Amino acid sequence: MKLSLILFFGFLSKALFSQEVLEFDAPLAEIPMEYLDLVSLDTKDQLFASNTSGDIYLFDQKGKRVNVFSPTRQARLQQLEASWTVNIFGFSADVQEYRVLDRFLNPIAENSFQLNDITLPKAATLGNNNVVWVWDESDLSLKSLDYLRNVVLQSQPLNLILDSEDLRVSEIREFKNRLFMNVPESGIYIFDNQGNFLKKVNLNIDQRICFYREALFWVEGHHLKMYSLRSQAIFDMGTLPAKDIQYLQIGQENMVFVKKNLMLVYPIPEGLRQLR
Repeated sequence: MKLSLILFFGFLSKALFSQEVLEFDAPLAEIPMEYLDLVSLDTKDQLFASNTSGDIYLFDQKGKRVNVFSPTRQARLQQLEASWTVNIFGFSADVQEYRVLDRFLNPIAENSFQLNDITLPKAATLGNNNVVWVWDESDLSLKSLDYLRNVVLQSQPLNLILDSEDLRVSEIREFKNRLFMNVPESGIYIFDNQGNFLKKVNLNIDQRICFYREALFWVEGHHLKMYSLRSQAIFDMGTLPAKDIQYLQIGQENMVFVKKNLMLVYPIPEGLRQLR
């Protein structure tokens, strides 16, 4: 493992020096969509996308629309996750509701946070063991909810940890038994799978969180950036394959770059596949 890390970071150093880190092939698909908002890939690289009304569309790997789900109460989603093995998760702060769907966009669980001890949910994410993590802005607490029993399991006050009473938490995501909370003006806070604070990463990223292997990726200007969760180092992965990209998501074999009302699907470059 140590040798593979040394070889990989040696590859990165050489690539960074030559200014050619990643080579992108031609896009597999270009998918236009009106009022495009959130995008996520599942474990089979099927693409799920929501619009600003909260409708969720399913596309196959070639960009063909396969299915659509339209909620009864339409509202923009703050979170859309398809990276779990079985379920799709959606959350809307506007109507204070979360929804768990199967792979065919059939609802499995639909609940309002107002039925629980959660007053002002601003961010939510799906976790392991039927848990939904919620950032409750009313009391600055991180809460876990069993969505099958609709019961709050625990509440963790974070006002002292985050050292602020005026927080804009844009997103929370569970990844490999850790919970990541993105506060663009402050940084990314990392917790264990019990909600205990581990550390803060000084990254100011005002876009959707993107994970691949043991790294976090984001768009900065015309460049793709990477933060290694192991080495805690930041790398410039080179120029993006298109202009005006807002954010990206990475699946198993493909990655999606999101522009205004357009999704660009590319195969993952060989340089990223070498990540371990």
